[in-house]
Amino acid sequence: MTLPVVFGANMDPVWHPAAEPLRRARDAERLGLDLVTIQDHLYQPKFYDAWTLLTYIAAQTEKITVVPTVATLPLRPPAVLAKAAASLDLLTGGRAQLGLGGGAFWDAIAAMGGPRRTAREAVDALSEAIDVIRAMWSGQRSVRVSGHYYTLSGAHPGPQPSPALGIWLGAYGPRMLTLTGAKADGWLPSHGYLGLDKLRAASSRVDHAAEEAGRDPAQLRKLYNIAGFIGTESREPFTGSAGQWTEQLISAVTDYGMNGFAYWPTGDHDTQIARFAQEVVPAVREALVTA
Repeated sequence: MTLPVVFGANMDPVWHPAAEPLRRARDAERLGLDLVTIQDHLYQPKFYDAWTLLTYIAAQTEKITVVPTVATLPLRPPAVLAKAAASLDLLTGGRAQLGLGGGAFWDAIAAMGGPRRTAREAVDALSEAIDVIRAMWSGQRSVRVSGHYYTLSGAHPGPQPSPALGIWLGAYGPRMLTLTGAKADGWLPSHGYLGLDKLRAASSRVDHAAEEAGRDPAQLRKLYNIAGFIGTESREPFTGSAGQWTEQLISAVTDYGMNGFAYWPTGDHDTQIARFAQEVVPAVREALVTA
């Protein structure tokens, strides 16, 4: 059984105007979207803390799922992050997912006191962090994890989250894609970093790694972040008409194996999200049902 295709909107976590992210999240919920994503760039002075904002949004909405895209692991200890995610999952009735990344903007991370890691170190640390998070979600009385970057020494986990809470990785390189398939519950690539010309091969690598680990690839959430514009006909992907968007998203599902999309509009946010939710999403859902 494959996962249903989901649709969401990205909300920039800007703190001026103060209530803008919440208003936009409520609009996305009213329009019938499934989730909202929030960037986690703690070093950006214009941004709220993502986890605080996600919690604030979740507390003042009823149906929509909140996802950090993605939590910056080098600045968030995994045991603490696991407890925060589990807490939000239970408080919202399963309306949270843990998007997680190994880190990218190392100068900014180091400026805030975080570690500076090579690409290889970042993947190794992320793999250990997943083990820590799983242990903290295990419901066991006491857990231990021995790692080079992260350890647990008789920690007492709790609360135990619902089965709905997953770890979704922002992954691009071969080792990260393999880690996603082997250990994670979902994948959060962005079109700007992984275009359609490379998406199929990357998706296949994730699937292969899942199969090698004895896992079902069909149960992995694959959410494609797409920055674009819904307007008139265009030869460029994700910059054309609503009809072209519909065709491209259907192809992303049937030809590339994706099962979710988060829209990052480059034009007027409110107008673009409304067009996405009212013109594109229903057409894609209808086509997939009748396919």
